[in-house]
Amino acid sequence: MRAGSTRSAAAPAPPEIAFLTGTPPEPGPFSRAVRVGHLLFLSGKIGTDSTGRRVVPGGVRAETRAIMEEIRRDVVTYGSSMDRVVKCLVMMADMREWPAMNEVYTTYFPGPKPARSALGANGLALDARVEIECIAVVR
Repeated sequence: MRAGSTRSAAAPAPPEIAFLTGTPPEPGPFSRAVRVGHLLFLSGKIGTDSTGRRVVPGGVRAETRAIMEEIRRDVVTYGSSMDRVVKCLVMMADMREWPAMNEVYTTYFPGPKPARSALGANGLALDARVEIECIAVVR
């Protein structure tokens, strides 16, 4: 193309974005998940009962199990699977509970594990012990 020309190469179309909801509805101003192209971003999840308003009893192991079951349901519902989860962020109210959380978490990823980050938090919603968010690739 010569200098001063107004013709340009066509830019690729931006990926489609879908804001996804679920049941029960999220308790705040956020989407349950957002799909951007072939990536699925799940909002952070805490281990709540079926109402979504109370943390399950039983401590960090029970909470982690409830979270991971919800993550599994969501990735399948939105077109992915646990073996396509590529990144997780784990937030803990008390990092000393890491071994107990990890004991349950690892059972959901028997093969290669997703990349993972972790941080200690000074309080989580509903006084939960753990919150986990994930990114997955959609087929």
